[in-house]
This record gives sequence, C-alpha cells and structure tokens, in this order.
Amino acid sequence: MPFMRRRPLLRAAAVGGGAYMVGKHHAQSQADQAAQEDDQDQRISSLEQQAPEAAPAAPAPAAGGMSEDTITKLKQLGDLHDSGVLTDEEFAAQKAKLLA
Repeated sequence: MPFMRRRPLLRAAAVGGGAYMVGKHHAQSQADQAAQEDDQDQRISSLEQQAPEAAPAAPAPAAGGMSEDTITKLKQLGDLHDSGVLTDEEFAAQKAKLLA
C-alpha cells in the first residue's frame, strides 16, 4: 500500500517545483525591469541637469518681432501642412504655440 501514495506525492512535488521556478523567474524579471527603470531615470535626470547649461542663448528677435528660428519653424509647419501631414487644427495649434 505505501506505493499507492507515491504518485500523488510525486505529482505534487513536480507541480510545486514548477510553480517555484515560475515565481522565481517572475521575481527576477521584475527586479531587472526595476533596475532598468532606475538607470533610465538617472540618465534622464542627468540630461535634464545638463540641458540648461548646454542650451545656447536665444537669438535676438528680428525687426518684425520674430527670430529667424521662429520663422524657420513656421516655414516647416507650412510645408508639413501643405503636404498633408498636419491637419488644419494641428497647424493652427502649432502656429499659435510658436507665435505666443
């Protein structure tokens, strides 16, 4: 009779071992993902700290009140609108943003 109990115990051990391995893999995946996110957050914060130092001074506005950079961006927006990439609403919103 002791041999009759052996299969259910073996089955339970196999299921338990499989569940343990899946749980262990899941925990390791979460730890790796958390480490990646922490690394990415550190890189972003270091870039944000460097950005104000590395940003060039804004050019003086032209006689019409707009800088050459603004005019260039408006031309690019117009080209995108003409080619159909931007809708009328998107073009108006971006234009208002530049001119504000």
